[in-house]
Amino acid sequence: MELIAAKVLIGLVVGFLIGLTGLGGGVLLLPILIFGLKIPAIVAVGSDAAFNFLTKIPSSIVHLMKETVRRRVVAALAVGSVPGSILGVRLLQHLRVVHGAGVNDFIKLAVGILLVVVSSLLLLQRRIELEVAGRHPTAKSFTGMAIIGLFAGFLVGMTSVGSGSIIMMLLLMFYSYPPKVMVGTDIVHAVILTGVTSFLHFRLGNVDPSLVGYLLLGSIPGGILGSNLSTRVPVLWLRRILCAILLTTGIRMLWTPVHFLGR
Repeated sequence: MELIAAKVLIGLVVGFLIGLTGLGGGVLLLPILIFGLKIPAIVAVGSDAAFNFLTKIPSSIVHLMKETVRRRVVAALAVGSVPGSILGVRLLQHLRVVHGAGVNDFIKLAVGILLVVVSSLLLLQRRIELEVAGRHPTAKSFTGMAIIGLFAGFLVGMTSVGSGSIIMMLLLMFYSYPPKVMVGTDIVHAVILTGVTSFLHFRLGNVDPSLVGYLLLGSIPGGILGSNLSTRVPVLWLRRILCAILLTTGIRMLWTPVHFLGR
C-alpha cells in the first residue's frame, strides 16, 4: 500500500511540475523512477514512454481544435521519428540479449548524457529564441525536419527522453514559428512518437501497466493544480532551479555506468 501511495504521489508531483513549468515529463519522471523507485532502467523507459503518450493526448486534442498545429511539420517529423524510434528500441533489445542486465547501465549512461544536454539547452532557451527570431521555414526545411525527427526518435526509443524537449530545442534552433504553434505541433508529434515507442516497449515487456496507472492517477490532478498556479509563481526561476537539479542528476547518472565499465 505504501508503494502504491508513493507512485501516486510521484505522479502528483510530476504532473504538478509539468503544469507549472511546462517541462517535459520524460526528463522529470525517468530519474525518479530509476533512483527513487529503483525500477530497472529498461522498464522505467518503457513505462515513462507510455505515461508521456497518455498524458499528451488531451492537450494534443485541444491544440488540434484550436488549429495551433502545423500538420505538414508533424508529418515531416514523424517520417523520421517513427523509424528512428524503432531503431532505438531494437538497439536496446539487442543489448539486452547480448549483455543481459547490463543494458540498464547503458540506459543510465545515455539518459545521464541527455539530462546534461537537455537541462543545459533549457537554461539557454531564451537566448536561443532571441538568436533565431525572424527565421522562416522553406519547402526545403521539411527534409531537415525529417532528419531532426530521425535523430530525436532514436533517442526517445532508447531513453523515452526528448519527445518534447529535444525536438522543441532543435526546431527553435533551425526554424521560427509562433510560440503557440511550436508548442501545439510539438505536442501532437510527441503523441505519435511516444505512442509508437510505448507500443514497441509494451510488446517487449518493458512497460509496467500498474505503474503507469498509478502515476496517471496522481498526475491528472497535479497537472490541473500546477496549470492553475502557473501565473502566481515565478515560473522562470523555478524552471532554472529544476534545470540545475536535472543537470546534477544527469551527472550523477553518468557516474555509475562509467564506474561499472571501468571495473
